[in-house]
Amino acid sequence: QLETAMGAAIESFQGAGAVVVPRRRFAPVKKCQDLFLLRSDVYKVNAACIPELDASRNGVVPIVALDSKKYKLVQHLEAATAGGIPSLLRCDRLTVKGLVHMSRKCVFEGTCTVVNNSDEPKVLPPGVYTDAEVDLTDAPGLGPLSPSTVATTPFEGQKPGTSGLRKKTAIFMEGYYLHNFVQATFDALADMGTKIQGGTLLVGGDGRYYNRTAIQVIVKIAVANGVRRVLIGHQGLLSTPAVSAVLRERAPVWQKPFGAFILTASHNPGGPEEDFGIKYNAGNGGPAPESITGRIFENTKKIQSFKMCSDFPDVDVDANGAIVKVTSTDGTDGVVVEIIDSVAEHLKLLETVFDFDAIKALVARPDFSLAYDCMHGVQGPYAKAILGEALGVPADQLMNADPKEDFNGGHADPNLTYAHELTAVMGVDIGGNAVETATPPPAFGAAADGDADRNMILGANFFCSPSDSLAVIAAHAHLIPYFAEQGGLRSVARSMPTSGAVDLVAKRLNLQLFETPTGWKYFGNVMDSEVVFGKENYGPVLCGEESFGTGSDHIREKDGMWAVLAWLQILAKYNEDASKPFVSVKDIVTSHWKSYGRNYYQRWDFEGVEKAKANAFFDHLRATAESHVGTELNGFTVAVADEFTYVDPIDGSIARKQGIRRLMADGSRVVWRLSGTAGAGATVRMYLEKYEADPTKLELPTADALDTLVSTALEISGIYDALGVTGPTVKT
Repeated sequence: QLETAMGAAIESFQGAGAVVVPRRRFAPVKKCQDLFLLRSDVYKVNAACIPELDASRNGVVPIVALDSKKYKLVQHLEAATAGGIPSLLRCDRLTVKGLVHMSRKCVFEGTCTVVNNSDEPKVLPPGVYTDAEVDLTDAPGLGPLSPSTVATTPFEGQKPGTSGLRKKTAIFMEGYYLHNFVQATFDALADMGTKIQGGTLLVGGDGRYYNRTAIQVIVKIAVANGVRRVLIGHQGLLSTPAVSAVLRERAPVWQKPFGAFILTASHNPGGPEEDFGIKYNAGNGGPAPESITGRIFENTKKIQSFKMCSDFPDVDVDANGAIVKVTSTDGTDGVVVEIIDSVAEHLKLLETVFDFDAIKALVARPDFSLAYDCMHGVQGPYAKAILGEALGVPADQLMNADPKEDFNGGHADPNLTYAHELTAVMGVDIGGNAVETATPPPAFGAAADGDADRNMILGANFFCSPSDSLAVIAAHAHLIPYFAEQGGLRSVARSMPTSGAVDLVAKRLNLQLFETPTGWKYFGNVMDSEVVFGKENYGPVLCGEESFGTGSDHIREKDGMWAVLAWLQILAKYNEDASKPFVSVKDIVTSHWKSYGRNYYQRWDFEGVEKAKANAFFDHLRATAESHVGTELNGFTVAVADEFTYVDPIDGSIARKQGIRRLMADGSRVVWRLSGTAGAGATVRMYLEKYEADPTKLELPTADALDTLVSTALEISGIYDALGVTGPTVKT
């Protein structure tokens, strides 16, 4: 276009002529063969950082002709020259026909031609080629490492949510649905400069149905895209927090993974008729930021093919510790696949965060016992190794600790509705109220979800809400070595729907407070503010979400085991003297309420809602916002009616439509949000919060304390009629 415009302009100027710019000053890069030449030793970078022809060329540039079909895109050229660009310093002309992989160990002199008429890539052996014609057509090829290009068509709706892509398992198993998403991810990473060629990839999941099959697909596509080392969790299992730990902590540096695929739908049910999911985590250990997920989604809408090494052998994921090298037929290339211990890296990190000896002493007390429900998710092996072997918790106190593909028919979501086996043992009903049990409940109870990043905390006959748990940990952070040895906790971050209980702690302790949208990736920016963005260091950081997610900046994901150990550390400190009465979870939480007041809080989930009805409901709330301001109902007055928008103070990005709010004059609030983690249909969530400072009203049943606010929220929103329901699916 520029040349055409200039040509048209020249004829308008009488006497116009051409200025000849010699190649010693001008290196055009229009095709991959031009880039190939510019990257070769024909050009040097001078003291002024300007590329210039090597003096020995006397101003003459070699003529290079690469096969335009095989080297059409930059990524094609980079894949074929992953070992470096050959020497062209003494070359006059180079012609390459077909797909040929070359390296810096190849030297061309004079006039050379390299031909490959086969359908697979061939590798030119290292050496000096002088006036040579080399035919690689019948030479040994890459064999199991030979990538093929498979035609495909886009699937609708492959947009990653707050924690990756989640759909029904049957959808993932349909045609090339999984293949498309994986290739779209590799293409997005390559476009953003991630070094895939020769790199290391981490793969694992929560063990749900289709996990093992998906791993084999990902490995074959990864190898075809240039990955040369793959780390896989034993039996295909890796909890989400363990993935983050491996990405951040595993040595040596030269084997550090550039990222990971995590196969999980988190707390969603598993099985052939249930949900499957996949998410990509970046090298810092955190979920892919929107800059990556946005590109992935755009790629899924236009993808036409994917690469795959179909002959790459299936990996035996059950061979713990195995290191297998698969070599190309011609012996020029190889891929290493390593089956790693799923637990080791996470355990090693947690041992630096907590005082394990103090927790062991707590566990050894005769008046202490616990019940930990792994809900047949991936947490089982971690509970056995960390709580059992490292801390001495008896095996019979670890419930449902064997991972199952369908979570044994259960719903691995650690809340009062689905963790009913645990609540029955701990003496708590579905509303969080104390109930009698046949035998005294254990002193401490907890549960994990499918991928082990969530937690629910219980005491004997006592439920501790996630918001209260976050606040209590913040108030006692000085008891955790990770915080204490870094000068103390500095910042706390919570998702907007999470209650303001931790805000009260932050205010009293003079901590920096961040209120973000739902999604752990927003906390990641706070954690990496200095390292990635060159801004203030806010660490150490404590983060939490009302959806049973808690963690710190020891990794870049929420961490269910971390939350359990944090509570055990606090209990250990309160119960150092075995001669004194046991200080319980309830004692600690009620003491906290007496000091800070109580934020009564509840979340209602409406699951499996028709998406059209869900969208219409939120449109209605937006349309009625202005008319709601000033409304008086049941003693509440609506002071603010808005929709939460977040301007990230770290990177300046803006997240809109993050929850519709009705803020009451007395500080109470109701929030409605459309969840981004549903596998099918829509999940609408309603959050209710009311602050109570009266010391005589701190231990009311949550349902009683929120009764009038609930009535107000239902009347204002009309949610039952709008969604076509008679009540919530889950209350937490």
